[in-house]
Order: sequence, then structure tokens, then C-alpha cells
Amino acid sequence: MTSSNSFNVAVFPGDGIGEEITKPCVEILQEAIGKVGGFSASFDWLPAGAGNYRDTGQSLPKDSMAKAAKSDAILLAAMGLPDIRYPDGTEISPQIDLRFEFGLYAGVRPVRSIPGLSPVLNNPDAHALDFVIIRESTEGLFASHGKGTVTNDAEARDTLLITRDVSERLFDFSLNLGRKRKNQGKSGVVTCVDKANVFKSFAFFRKVFDERAALNKDVATDHMYVDAAALNMVRKPWDLDVLVTENMFGDILSDLGAGLIGGMGFAPSADIGDEHAVFQPCHGSAPDIAGKKLANPTAMFLSGAMMLEWLGDKHGCNEAEQAGALVRAAVDAAFANGDLITGELGGKAGTDDVSRAVMTALKELDPAQHGVG
Repeated sequence: MTSSNSFNVAVFPGDGIGEEITKPCVEILQEAIGKVGGFSASFDWLPAGAGNYRDTGQSLPKDSMAKAAKSDAILLAAMGLPDIRYPDGTEISPQIDLRFEFGLYAGVRPVRSIPGLSPVLNNPDAHALDFVIIRESTEGLFASHGKGTVTNDAEARDTLLITRDVSERLFDFSLNLGRKRKNQGKSGVVTCVDKANVFKSFAFFRKVFDERAALNKDVATDHMYVDAAALNMVRKPWDLDVLVTENMFGDILSDLGAGLIGGMGFAPSADIGDEHAVFQPCHGSAPDIAGKKLANPTAMFLSGAMMLEWLGDKHGCNEAEQAGALVRAAVDAAFANGDLITGELGGKAGTDDVSRAVMTALKELDPAQHGVG
């Protein structure tokens, strides 16, 4: 575990494009750490995933789990391969196992425009989107992961679960984030996204949200049905700030959010609990392009930036927060002139091109001139 200025990071490169985006990410994080100074980090690469299941019969080895449990943060690239599945037909997804094992209830999915990328929406306000989806990551419909039933090949059931304990912590996390964003000059409005007009589980979800909101009156709150949220994310996403929602709804809406900023290759994420946190890009393992150096590593870099900022905030290490902000500034600088165009946007910039551009920008940045010094 951490000392006052040294962190241990468990690294799961996983499957498909995982290793080829993890290596440059770790190099960029180490460069930022060295540039800011004042703390250090070690990176422990660990096996897990569909490929490991194919080779050893274990998707998440006990030793990997034990080392992850002792680490200060977990950096995960991508896991799962469509042609390798458990006997029940479900895909290998150790990332979900990690969420349950460590109680990572707050899935943080930023939706932030990157300078230089052509906006998907043509409204001028869509050029600078900056809102966050908080997806509950241990309950909801995903509570049935591995537990669903099929009866007589005629009826299938998966049960949605909402508990007060997890919901209270989820909402407190979201309200605190809204408070921080308000202090940064954003609206800070926290919106509960649900389907409370139809399901008792979501009416309960909203009830608990309102109770926690009443204890945080300095934070503005709102409600929105999930279908309306999907509409508004396309119609006027610039009006949104913090959206908090159930697991499956968050899974869907966060992909929509990624689409608004250019695709999954630009969408970072974190799954955060009271003690542990996993940081990973929102995209999958993309086995169709694995080994071709075509993968966009930007989401991986930004997930690493989120990890450094979380470590800094959790452990009172200002330098770690500075290093995270510096990585994000380097990503923005690399894309700012519009010449770096990745495959999902119709360009030819691959893994090495993006990695080189971000590293070059990082080396040229002066932390003191980018709000991180």
C-alpha cells in the first residue's frame, strides 16, 4: 500500500488491444510523475481476462486478485473476447468481478470534448461539452450477473436490485462531485436519472436520492426519466452537469456520451468504492484490430489521468493531482490543431501516432502554465 509519496498500481492489460494501449499509457504516466516530482509510482502487471481463462482455466487468478487488493489503485485496459465464454454462454468479464469484490459502486464516466476533434453535433455549444455520468456499478440489473434463470426454455428472468446502503453512498458521492464542480465554476446540478414513474425499484431509488439531497442543500438537484435523459443528451447536452443513475441505464447512457465526443476511444472511466478504485477506458478489447497498432489509446491515457487525480485526492498528494491534470493537458494539446485524426473519426492516426503526439506534448508542457503547478 501507499507510503506518504509512493503508490503501487496493479495493472491488468487484459485481452485484445489491451497490452498495446497499456504500455504507452504507463510510459506517459511515468513521464508526468517524473515531470511534476514529489511522489513516485510502481506498476505491477497482472494476468487476467479471457485469454488467461483459455490458457489456464482462470479468468481472474487468486494471486492477481490478492495483489490488486493490496494495491493503491487498479489500471485496467480491456478484458473479454467474443469467442471465449463461460459454459453458460456469458462472456469473460473479470472487470465486473472486480467491481463486486471491491464494492466499486460509483462508476464515473466523464463526457468532455477534446479540442481539435470535430463535434458530432453541429450546435456551437457542442464544441465544449463537460458533464459526468455516475453509474451505480454493483447493483441494478447487473446484480443478476451470473444469477439469471431460464425455465423450461420458455421464460428467462434477471432481477434488478436497489439497496439503501449502496444508493446512499452513491448519491453522497455524486452530490459531493456536484459541489466540487460548482466550486470550479460549473453548474454543479446533480440529476437523478430513473424510471420512477413505472417501477417501484426506481421510485425507491428516487426517494433515497431526495433524502440525501435534503442533507446537502448547498447542491442543486433535479430529476429526469431515463428516456428524457437520452433525448436531452442529444438535444442539449451542454445543459447537463452530473447525472446519477442505475447500473444498466448508466451503461447505455455512458456509451451515448462517448458518441458525443468522438467515440469510445476518447471515453475514460473509473469505478470507485470507499477504499479501492479501477480506472479503465470505456471501450472493449477490440480483437478485430488487436496487434495492428490501430487502436486509439486516448481513453486509456485519460483513465490514467483520472487515476492519478484520485490517488492525489484520496491521499492528500497534491503532486499526483498535478500529474493527472498534466496528462489531460497533454492529450488536449496533442489534438488541438486538428491534424491528429484517429481511425474512428476517418483518419489514419494509430496507437503509435497518438502515443507519440501525447508524449511530445507532455514533454513540452510547463506545469506552471497549465494550472497544475
